[in-house]
Amino acid sequence: MSSFAPAPVRHYLQFSDLSADEYVHLFARAAEIKRKFKAYEKYHPLADRTLAMIFEKASTRTRVSFEAGMYQLGGSVVHLTTGDSQLGRAEPIEDSARVISRMTDLVMIRTYGQDKIESFASHSRVPVINGLTNEFHPCQILADIFTYIEHRGSRGAEGNALDCLKGKVVAWVGDGNNMANTWLQAADLLGFTLHLSTPSGYEVDQAVAGLRSSASYKIFKDPHEACRGANLVTTDVWTSMGFEAENEARMKAFADWCVDEDMMKVAQPDALFMHCLPAHRGEEVSAEVIDGPQSVVWDEAENRLHVQKALMEFLLLGRVNT
Repeated sequence: MSSFAPAPVRHYLQFSDLSADEYVHLFARAAEIKRKFKAYEKYHPLADRTLAMIFEKASTRTRVSFEAGMYQLGGSVVHLTTGDSQLGRAEPIEDSARVISRMTDLVMIRTYGQDKIESFASHSRVPVINGLTNEFHPCQILADIFTYIEHRGSRGAEGNALDCLKGKVVAWVGDGNNMANTWLQAADLLGFTLHLSTPSGYEVDQAVAGLRSSASYKIFKDPHEACRGANLVTTDVWTSMGFEAENEARMKAFADWCVDEDMMKVAQPDALFMHCLPAHRGEEVSAEVIDGPQSVVWDEAENRLHVQKALMEFLLLGRVNT
């Protein structure tokens, strides 16, 4: 009688779900998978696997990157929304998880509360990926860090991809939202410092991120000071999905938190600018910055595709070395 036991299911619900060593592997795989993509090399490790994508929030980049990515890996995709499934009706989320995970190999969910995706994952027989919740957006930060590595990492054989982050400063300017929470986790785990600057009343709740210590971040009332000496400056829209009723109040509160050329001038001369998109020029970022030479937002957007392919490969196949 065989004593083989299947490996436990791994989920990716927040950035802290993986270790620094696993991120080294993931970024290496993302680079190789991207190389294959650019060279038109067929790579189908997930043939006959099916990804279920569940959307309770609208999406452009998340849907395109996951759907295209799964097809490019040889798999297939089932697309669900609350309007065309029982998810938007009376069926308990736990029951949906039990059923969907018996028919598919992987689930990506983009929803509101983190508690919902946690509940789904706890009743799922297959890996669950957070495509965005109110609390966290781990796949976006995965792409952001990979983009920084591409632009500022060493080309040598020594060390690993994350070495280029050691001692660096990332400045977050704007809302204390799901992106800020995820940057907090990334700084805590990967060894860089996060400078946070948010308007009064829109601060980050550090308890949400569940940090090991406060040594990895600093809080600034003045966004210019948060950007001073930064290697990367990043922001997001002032009003995230689900908070539209607060839009008028936010426009007033965030007026001084627009990333402009003055902020970029006090950062390092070679500092990069990132934005998860969609962007509102003249609000959270000036056109001169997002369309300027320090902006890498289009590389950042494309890299959602490559890092998520590496993530899906890892969750389904474990460490792959090819």
